[in-house]
Amino acid sequence: MRVVVNAAMSADGKLSTRRREQVAISGPADFERVDRLRADSDAVVVGVGTVLADDPSLTLDDPDLVERREDAGEPAHPARVVADSRGRTPSDARVLDDRARTYVLTSEAAPEERIAALDGPTTGVIRAGDDQVALSPALEALADEGIDQLMVEGGGELIFSLFEAGLVDELSVFVGPQIIGGRDAPTLVDGEGFVEEFVDLSLADVEQIDDGVLLRWDVD
Repeated sequence: MRVVVNAAMSADGKLSTRRREQVAISGPADFERVDRLRADSDAVVVGVGTVLADDPSLTLDDPDLVERREDAGEPAHPARVVADSRGRTPSDARVLDDRARTYVLTSEAAPEERIAALDGPTTGVIRAGDDQVALSPALEALADEGIDQLMVEGGGELIFSLFEAGLVDELSVFVGPQIIGGRDAPTLVDGEGFVEEFVDLSLADVEQIDDGVLLRWDVD
């Protein structure tokens, strides 16, 4: 499986404000790029924090991209994946609607009643790990479901965990022309952070988009 992390951050590396409210960092041109990347992926994954804060649908916006996927014999939208160790995804979250297949990654610590609530005709639960989602076996299970390219859209805790597990192949970041600031504002990679061995990247491409810049790295 190829894992591609994609995110938009401010010029000072913030994903949002200290209130963790959704902020429009990129514009229409980058939104179109992200939609194309989604269309080229088999699934899109976010952490449960993103679901609780933003309630994203994670489906395609451009009907031409939907048609292209259908013409290729693929589902209209890529599958959606939520990393949710405790099964906190609300039952009415948009990511659980019937527009696309959804997988919820949980741990054994998730209550059985939440597992039952999250399992349905267009949703499936993958349990891996005792207290937290064990990402390596969870992604192996997704690969068994036919997911070859996984697009990661956040947030910072999930992105750190994927880097920590050595599962990321590519990082694409749109850096927008804003300064958000705040020591408690979420960054591209949160979690515990690395203190000795760091993740090395190789710059693959640089592109100006509007007043921002898209940086793409391969993970060494």
